[in-house]
Amino acid sequence: MSPVDTIEPSPPAGQASSRGTDRSGVDKSGDKVRGMFAEIAPRYDLVNRILSGGIDLWWRHVTVRLAPPPLGGAMLDVCTGTGDLAIAYADRAAAPAAAQGLVPRIVASDFCRPMLDRGRDKAAARYPHIEWIEADAMALPFSAADFDLVTVAFGLRNIANTRRGLAEMARVCRPGGTLAILEFSLPSNSIVRAGYLWYFRKVLPRLGNAVARNASDAYTYLNQSVEDFPSGERLAALVRSVGFTAVEQHPLTFGIATLTLATRCAGAVTSPAPKNG
Repeated sequence: MSPVDTIEPSPPAGQASSRGTDRSGVDKSGDKVRGMFAEIAPRYDLVNRILSGGIDLWWRHVTVRLAPPPLGGAMLDVCTGTGDLAIAYADRAAAPAAAQGLVPRIVASDFCRPMLDRGRDKAAARYPHIEWIEADAMALPFSAADFDLVTVAFGLRNIANTRRGLAEMARVCRPGGTLAILEFSLPSNSIVRAGYLWYFRKVLPRLGNAVARNASDAYTYLNQSVEDFPSGERLAALVRSVGFTAVEQHPLTFGIATLTLATRCAGAVTSPAPKNG
């Protein structure tokens, strides 16, 4: 297998299709999103640490703890970006895998090659077994029920059609398997929410765009995409609608982020026609 395998699903839909402007007006078209992330890839991790104060590392730690790696099984991290969550899973699995000889298969997929290249380079020395796949989140190139665990961290909101992306995750997750979604959310406390929105609207775009040195206003898009993304019960309802049950939501850091966990029901899932979630 090459360091980054490119697998073209049929038909290619684009992680964010050409019809990627959602009802809020946020442009999630494939070329827009792919180009934006390609531009910020070299400084993506640095900007994340600065903007979150490093707390995003703790959020991933919580995700790995509450949705542990399937030893001897297989997991898929969709919209992996530079692979922070996939690498966190490899870290968590390392000791028990060595003791029991049960090394999980870890697949990291994204449709932006420069982001995947950064992830592959970060993981190459310690975790060469991670598979890096350039692929479309709305038409995943895997067989049904291939994975025991499917994860997505801070990427679901970038898929042009949320429900279609979730349906693909359901299709490749085995019955009884786990879905873990780590995503930004809006705090329910009015005081925290006001401060959070001020930071997100006034500080984050300027600071992020300056540090990332990009011309595509990537961190203005971040602010807009977070505010428009369905969270809370709206997201839980979408997750149930594509074939998951036992949905749990764990607010993190006053609700700035939320970890949503769910269990895959038995039965086939087919991706719905595009319909913005």
